[in-house]
Amino acid sequence: MTAVPTELAALAAPRVRRRGPSDYIRRHPTIVIGAALLGLMALMAIFAPYLGTVDPQALSPVRRLRWPSAQYWFGTDMLGRDVYSRTIYGARISLTVGLSVALLSTALGLAIGLVTGFSRWTDAVVMRIMDGLMSIPAILIAIALMALTRASIENVIFAITVAEVPRVTRLVRGVVLSLRELPFVEAAHASGTGFVRILWRHILPNTLPPLLVQGTFVAASAMIVEAILSFLGAGTPPNIPSWGNIMAEGRSLFQVAYYIVLIPGAFLSITVLAINLLGDGLRDALDPRLARRM
Repeated sequence: MTAVPTELAALAAPRVRRRGPSDYIRRHPTIVIGAALLGLMALMAIFAPYLGTVDPQALSPVRRLRWPSAQYWFGTDMLGRDVYSRTIYGARISLTVGLSVALLSTALGLAIGLVTGFSRWTDAVVMRIMDGLMSIPAILIAIALMALTRASIENVIFAITVAEVPRVTRLVRGVVLSLRELPFVEAAHASGTGFVRILWRHILPNTLPPLLVQGTFVAASAMIVEAILSFLGAGTPPNIPSWGNIMAEGRSLFQVAYYIVLIPGAFLSITVLAINLLGDGLRDALDPRLARRM
């Protein structure tokens, strides 16, 4: 039998096309769009002092209620404060609250969900508490907790985290309950693998994809709840320029200067939309069943 020349074999072999950035954008456009919008908001918050802003708390009653113009890009409020500067600095509050609540609630929910999913007696006690918390709307829990403490960013983060932990816990618990009966977990038990090692090596890695997606939605929900609390006067202190505070101060003058409410509301909507797009894209990318369909 004659050997096939190397050159002919190389030509006959199918070529594997390398996927570039354009292919990733085409397959996951929501991740790219959401990450780009969220990145712009994060950069805006980080470099707020260098974006032509002034002191967001500087009062100038002589210049109050100036409509958007070349001098005041977003206008001024009833105390003469620059709405553009207050909106840019307000991004720091919303992003800080959203990211902090997402990290804390996912970490606590992951720990509680892993334990309750594997321990039946713990599940019977802890999940009844979580069911009771989930029966109350998150905004009511946050308002009740804020009523017991003083207004501050730290207390807002704590109040919203308490309201979001039960939802993350139930998600992780459901994943653990579906995994603990699978053959590879039973094989680990049969081989004498310890409880902690099974959680760390076999269960935890399989909970991270849905937990990552849930974390993005928790961040978006936390930003909305923070804006609602500030709008109702139960959130961050009034002297801190958050989007909720700006809208709360401008609601009484909506018919005269609606831009005070409209502009920070638009920024909040765009940020929440970016986080939701990122979460939807991550869900499609991390779910193997959806990936096969695509």
